[in-house]
Amino acid sequence: MQFTNLQLPFIVILAGCVFSPAGYTQDTNSNTSKLTQEVTKLRQQGAAGLQTFLKSHHNELTSPQIKTALDQLCQQRNCYASKLYWYTDLEQAKAAAKTSGKPILSLRLLGRLDTDLSCANSRFFRVALYPNSEISQLLRENFILHWQTVRPVPKVTIDFGDGRKLERTITGNSIHYILDSSGRPIDAIPGLYGPKAFLKQLKQAEIIATELGKSSGTKYENLLQQYHLRQLDGIQNQWRADLSQLGIQSPPQLVPLSNNSTLPPSASVAGSLAVSKSVVERPIINAIQPEILDNKSNPLEIIDQATWNKLAQLYQNDAKLDSNSIALIQAKKLPNTTSKNNLSRVISNFETVMALDTVRNEYMLHRQIHQWFLQRNETLDVNQLNEKVYAELFLTPSSDPWLGLANNDTYSAIDNGGIIENSASLNR
Repeated sequence: MQFTNLQLPFIVILAGCVFSPAGYTQDTNSNTSKLTQEVTKLRQQGAAGLQTFLKSHHNELTSPQIKTALDQLCQQRNCYASKLYWYTDLEQAKAAAKTSGKPILSLRLLGRLDTDLSCANSRFFRVALYPNSEISQLLRENFILHWQTVRPVPKVTIDFGDGRKLERTITGNSIHYILDSSGRPIDAIPGLYGPKAFLKQLKQAEIIATELGKSSGTKYENLLQQYHLRQLDGIQNQWRADLSQLGIQSPPQLVPLSNNSTLPPSASVAGSLAVSKSVVERPIINAIQPEILDNKSNPLEIIDQATWNKLAQLYQNDAKLDSNSIALIQAKKLPNTTSKNNLSRVISNFETVMALDTVRNEYMLHRQIHQWFLQRNETLDVNQLNEKVYAELFLTPSSDPWLGLANNDTYSAIDNGGIIENSASLNR
């Protein structure tokens, strides 16, 4: 038989099986549809559904399809590394907490935890904290996990005009709240901590949550007050001990934070409160928003940067990444990192700024939160407390829709200062 000028479909015969591009596409779509149905069903089963999925697909966890399905099931980006199930509905999380007797760890962030471009700190959580073997086990066994978006995360795209683009998120911060089964705040862990420091915070919160779960009324209130008083005393004592170790015999006193400036907080000042994310965002913020004379310094600083750096060195071990986190970093594409030496340098730099974040967050922000609990200052409701945190600690109040990035006192030589508002944003 002879074929002349006859267009045949591309067919490969392997071990008696016929394979064609069209058939492959149909099989791929069918598999995707089955995975979607499986994820939808298992998602309704909570953390037990996640464990069922992991057992069924334990040999396929490196598959792109399985990774995507896991992210949908867990509602967290890179879930294959952490294997943590997150609720996105607080009422469902509270119901699970009441059934299990576990406290709730509730994350508030800019953007979504299940997308790559959530705010910088939440991305760092996904790399440094959630995949950490000890942290992941503790969260999986002893907490109900929940996350909620505070507001969309601002994104910046820099187009170099030659096909190259740089896409980043900018400004914003994140916080973990420890809640009882009714959703009442017990404590809060602001910003990024090193893995060992974060683990310590979780264990302390778990202990007090267990004690509170056995009490109610006045006893509950007294236990919670005593806990925050102990925590605050511990911070004050550790502050003096750390500075004494550095040879500073008359350390500055830790006093309540206050921003007395009449100007709204600028993005550069708010960004400086989170060192790890500031390292990523500072070049873009400085380019967008030149500093103005009345707002050059951070009104919340209590010691100079050199002393902060020395303090951070005391806690360098608390910021060490474990092998699981390093493996996740290696799995991601890193620009200009073509050798192990470069990768090691990236990891070392990240650990250094994470240690700095740890001491600043504990001595400045967490200390203030303990004081608010002692004063019963808007700490009974997590939403009210969150508004206070974002306004007074993170300096990104909900009253400022521009997150400190738009300033009417700075001339940009662009029509309307470059501000564009569509009807959707105006009606939000």
